[in-house]
Amino acid sequence: MRIRYIPGFIFLLIISSIAQDPAPPPDFEDYIKQVRSTFEVPGISVAIVKDDKVILSAGYGTKDITTKDPVNANTLFGIASNTKAFTATALGILVEEGKLAWDGRVIDYLPWFQMSDPYVTREMTIRDLLVHRSGLGLGAGDLLWWPATTYDRKEIVRRLRYVPLATSFRSAYAYDNVLYTVAGEVIETVTGMTWETFVQTRILDVIGMTNSDVRHSAGLHGGNIAIPHAKVEGSVQVVAPFTSDNVNPAGGIHSCANDMAKWMIVQLDSGRIGNQKSLYTPQTTRELWHPVTPKPIPAYPAELAPLQMNFYNYALGFNVQDYRGVKLVTHTGGLPGYVSRLAMIPELKLGVTVLTNQESGAAFNAIVFQVLDHFLNTDPYDWLKAFEMYYQQRAKHNAVVEKNANISRNRESNPSLKLAAYSGIYRDIWYGDIKIESKNNTLKMRFMHTPDLKGELIHWQYDTFLVRWDDRSLRGDAFISFALDAQGNIDHAKMEPFSPAVDFSFDYQDLLLKPVDMKTQSP
Repeated sequence: MRIRYIPGFIFLLIISSIAQDPAPPPDFEDYIKQVRSTFEVPGISVAIVKDDKVILSAGYGTKDITTKDPVNANTLFGIASNTKAFTATALGILVEEGKLAWDGRVIDYLPWFQMSDPYVTREMTIRDLLVHRSGLGLGAGDLLWWPATTYDRKEIVRRLRYVPLATSFRSAYAYDNVLYTVAGEVIETVTGMTWETFVQTRILDVIGMTNSDVRHSAGLHGGNIAIPHAKVEGSVQVVAPFTSDNVNPAGGIHSCANDMAKWMIVQLDSGRIGNQKSLYTPQTTRELWHPVTPKPIPAYPAELAPLQMNFYNYALGFNVQDYRGVKLVTHTGGLPGYVSRLAMIPELKLGVTVLTNQESGAAFNAIVFQVLDHFLNTDPYDWLKAFEMYYQQRAKHNAVVEKNANISRNRESNPSLKLAAYSGIYRDIWYGDIKIESKNNTLKMRFMHTPDLKGELIHWQYDTFLVRWDDRSLRGDAFISFALDAQGNIDHAKMEPFSPAVDFSFDYQDLLLKPVDMKTQSP
């Protein structure tokens, strides 16, 4: 579907102008340097393609703030959820081969699959796995894999049957990762190959993405790979990479500028690879980019006014929206120390991917929209300043929320029970067990299947405690509140993120912790 918001003759003039200027924006390297400095990003990799040609493929900055080893066009970065388009493409290939149907029921391929609602279990299709309309809440089930857990891929999928739904089936958009893990299981069932083997041999090898790796654990292998960084308690520092392979179908690929350029060319050319062969047919392109789930349209502040959309949808592994009167096919990705964005304007056969090794959405957005505007021949817009202002405001808002929480806190209140009475084993039906221990008049919490989630419970007010994780790079502190029964014993506990800055994959709010092995409780 082609939607324009500028007159056709002007659009043709734009295309004509672009055809004569297949080059990056002027002074682009200096601009990248400014972006890196402003948003404290050690390394950035950029790929730009136009009309089936690579306009730019380059690395900027360093892989590591300590060694200063330079980034180049083959340096690998975790692309995180930009992996989802590869999983969707893999399913499209299998649909073309007659091994799947987009609207075939998941249980017909994976009979043991279950959601918490029998109707959703029965009716969920292959397409539904990809479009975030299952009824699960935002990030629901992510604690089954994030931070890295002891659960393997199949156990994550099995536990989905206990994860509560937040809305009715197909009624609302809410981003999830776990159903892409289900998609990976479907691929393995119908092909006899793991998701990793299928994507490597049937997609990456065919396209010639020779540097890329399909596993989160690639971060352990060394070589030409960017080291992840993040701002932790005010300063940018190296953080541990996410290396668990249990959710590779949702975000496991590591790639580079050279390889992402090849990927975008194939996507923009309806699956064709040069003049000799095709990865898939134009029909699959139409499926991948066809809007399925409407997304709420954000109201952008004045500094980001050019981003204001008229339509915003999720397709199959891609977002589809409008930008300055043309259709934009895009997606972002985020992992500890890596964030990225891919953006394509099909009408111009234009694509840009920005990979970074620091968690700054401002950085990749400032670059992506600078490139898009250049090729759309729009009036110059200071995206660097705009995103700097926007993210500063967000940071101020989060700080105010945290400050207000501290101001409203009743520091004079006391817990209803002695600290030792809160210790014991608590069980959530979908996550499993959480242990609270009392030692030296302090409480310690440990998620039994998540080795990194361990920390101290600090009394906040009444029967609410702040969980402060030992690993400060997690940036995922939480509140835990205990509810007592009529006899003054703990009936259950609920958790919630401490701050709006906590990543949504810490889906604490979905936990209902029931005591199963408690110390003697006394008021």
